[in-house]
Amino acid sequence: MKFRGSYTVCVTPFDDKGQVDLAALRSYVEWQIEEGVHGLIPLGSTGEFLSLTRDERAAVAETTIKQVAGRVPVLIGTAAEWTDEAVSLSREAESLGADGVMLVPPYYSSPTEAELVAHFTRVAEAISIPVMLYNNPFTANVDLTAPLVARLSEVENISYIKDTSKNVHRVTELLDLCGDRMTVFAGYYPWESYLAGAEGYSSVMSNIAPALSAQTFTETVDGDAALGRSLYLQSLPLINALAGDLYVSATKSAMRLVGRPMGDPRPPRLPLPADAEARLRGILAELDLLK
Repeated sequence: MKFRGSYTVCVTPFDDKGQVDLAALRSYVEWQIEEGVHGLIPLGSTGEFLSLTRDERAAVAETTIKQVAGRVPVLIGTAAEWTDEAVSLSREAESLGADGVMLVPPYYSSPTEAELVAHFTRVAEAISIPVMLYNNPFTANVDLTAPLVARLSEVENISYIKDTSKNVHRVTELLDLCGDRMTVFAGYYPWESYLAGAEGYSSVMSNIAPALSAQTFTETVDGDAALGRSLYLQSLPLINALAGDLYVSATKSAMRLVGRPMGDPRPPRLPLPADAEARLRGILAELDLLK
């Protein structure tokens, strides 16, 4: 199975008391699949993995995998600051039936290149399912450069990368140095990244507009390229509104506005400020997504 297409980086639903709402998660998964998403990635940054207990992470992973029941690929976010914990989480994900795992680098220790190679290699060698690297230099404090990723692509199982560097030329660099050993997923700017050779999009906007995100990929890569560009330009205000430091709060606000509330983010995050929500409401109205 090759991962390809628009993959939703899933929010984690909380109830009115701030507890993980597994019933809401099951409903959300069904809706995502009905809307045509190509894959799901729970427990990434948008899923507030750092604000969940270990048991909650396991419950979200297990519930998602069981509800999907093999209909689309599921990659579980298994990032941790400590390599041993990342290994443990990744083994757990595989045992639950995940199709792959996604890992951002350790996000506090600012590891060296040698430490990053050791970290990702240990995780990859501990499991038999694919590893998707997640390059987000803005939050992880390190950049997975193209030469470094080329080294990592020599490790069996490390065969995907989500690149959120905002540098679309990085897609070209990665494919040039890695060849067919690495499939690139965009983290930002999906249309431009598709044109450069990316084969997927790790999509935040797909939480709110999964069909639009999936269709943009399908038309741009496999169908009517002009229609794909038009769909992307429609999406761009929403993509930009969900970017930045308040991305979790903005995504959860947008989900409430489209009639699929997933609770407030956990502290220290706060709900989206009123002025930002007003701007978001206008964008969703333009897309005819308000409920």
